[in-house]
Amino acid sequence: MKVIFSRGIKPLSLLTLAIWLAGCAVGPDYQAPKPHVPGSFNALDSQEASRPRSSAINSLWWRSFNDPQLDSLIARAIEGNLTLQQAVLRIAGAREQLAQAQGGLFPRLNGSAQVTRQQLGLEGLLKANGATDQLDSDVASQLNSLTQPVNLYQGSFDASWELDLWGKVRRQVETANAQTQAAIEQRNDALVSLEAEVARAWLQLRGAQATVQTLQQQIEVAQQTWQLTQSQQRNGLAPLTDVENARAQLSSLQAQLPQYQSQARQAMNSLAVLLGKTPGALDAELSTPKAMPTLPQIVSVGIPSTLARRRPDIRQAEANLHAQTASIGVSVAQLFPSLSLTGQIGVRNTDVSYLDNWSSHFYSYGPSLSIPIFQGGQLVSSVKLARAQQASAALDYRQTVLTALQDVENALVSYRADQQRVTALDETTGALQRAFDLASDSYRQGLTTFLDVLDAQRQLAQAQEQATQARMQSGLDLVALYKALGGGWEGYQNVTLPDYPVFGPATQVN
Repeated sequence: MKVIFSRGIKPLSLLTLAIWLAGCAVGPDYQAPKPHVPGSFNALDSQEASRPRSSAINSLWWRSFNDPQLDSLIARAIEGNLTLQQAVLRIAGAREQLAQAQGGLFPRLNGSAQVTRQQLGLEGLLKANGATDQLDSDVASQLNSLTQPVNLYQGSFDASWELDLWGKVRRQVETANAQTQAAIEQRNDALVSLEAEVARAWLQLRGAQATVQTLQQQIEVAQQTWQLTQSQQRNGLAPLTDVENARAQLSSLQAQLPQYQSQARQAMNSLAVLLGKTPGALDAELSTPKAMPTLPQIVSVGIPSTLARRRPDIRQAEANLHAQTASIGVSVAQLFPSLSLTGQIGVRNTDVSYLDNWSSHFYSYGPSLSIPIFQGGQLVSSVKLARAQQASAALDYRQTVLTALQDVENALVSYRADQQRVTALDETTGALQRAFDLASDSYRQGLTTFLDVLDAQRQLAQAQEQATQARMQSGLDLVALYKALGGGWEGYQNVTLPDYPVFGPATQVN
């Protein structure tokens, strides 16, 4: 129902009432959630050689690998990654939605101009009521000219302002603000994931290259062993079976080489795409093998209570909860009357030369009140829906916190286990290297069979390959741990938008 106020109501009193009501905002006010987290991470173990500590984490965690090439790759990925640029553009879109919501707080002013050809049908109305029968010829002639089609020229300005009595627009602005923050946190989450993906691909590249080097060393040793057995066989000191066994061992090692060479190429392709380049663009830079990085002795992980402020996905879930809480106020405000102030002023005439004459002007102004009476239950259902969505967002926030804790705990467990595995495999590799050297010397002196040499060589090759893979996996676990902790976005809050036609020249999003 829409009520139009008459002139009997004092505008000043109405305005005073509107200003008083404008301070109201229906719906619940947002309260930041307080996640229930333990005092420390359960998997922390101070007895580990490379042990995590509860000190504050370094936001630029990848620098702990002490490799300038990795630092350069991550910096270039932040500049060129296309997925990250999409996340930045979503922030720009959210900012525009916020601006649209803020526009609802201000009056609207429109201008219009029109020319219409009109036939009012007055003659028919007069004839139907018998008015033309009583008119003399002169009056009838003048009336006839008025009933002809005319051109009507009109220009006007109209203004309207819906007073935010119940805070509906303010809640809409609050919702848009929270959604903008959610978009920012989505960008931050994409940034953390990008940094982790670059580090993972880089570690996989170094691991594959290190395995290739290990296999090549084993192949050289196997070739020497094969040549030794050939020499022994020609001098009658070894059977032909020793030669064939040595040859089979050499072929087995050579068959493993293409697998890791392929992994190295795929890792270089992944890094190129992460940097926004075509596959193969970084081959010249990355093809030179480098040693696996030495992992830091101390890994800072912080405490669980600060995890909610570091993890972008938790911050995004909190922003979504804020947005859903504010949307309840929007739906509740729709249950109450809305008051609008409207006005229109303009000129119109059938003769365009008279439009500048004050006698051609017209105007109207006054408040209007719209009261919802019956909407078929839609408004009440809208409130219930908003409350259900807010409850769902609260549960999503709690689940996100639990998942974050699980990610950190699992990463700590995996990192600790693989560190122990690296230590054990290094000891195994050392022991097997000594066993192989002893078996080779004994075979040259004729004190043992070639099967002992072959078995020692096979075990050594397997142990060296496993040790290299375990060292790579330990580095990947550390990257997963840093990603689970959520660091890496703090220093990159000012991001330049790419120069797209929809946004014009490149600008910054903070």
